[in-house]
Amino acid sequence: MRTLVKVSMPTDLFNDMVREGTVGPTLDRLVAVFEPEAVYFVAMDGVRTALIVTDLKEPSDLVKVAEPFFLALEAEIEYYPAMIPDDLKKAAPHFERALREFGA
Repeated sequence: MRTLVKVSMPTDLFNDMVREGTVGPTLDRLVAVFEPEAVYFVAMDGVRTALIVTDLKEPSDLVKVAEPFFLALEAEIEYYPAMIPDDLKKAAPHFERALREFGA
């Protein structure tokens, strides 16, 4: 399932990595583990954050994505299932059923 992964990185540790020159190579290694569709780096809620779009094939992939960030960056991880337009089109029957059964 396509998933948006939010990785919040602690400021102190990240600052140390910047000073040591290890942040680039570390992020490269972390991202290479699961070959994401896209990665964006932003400041969110005052914290350095990576927003990663990836396709999780099975539930165990949650560990494949999160654990390296937990171990290397002491990061906080959040997962959000996501759809592209084609996925939303495939969901049309579910919208129709919900409307029939629960709509006003």
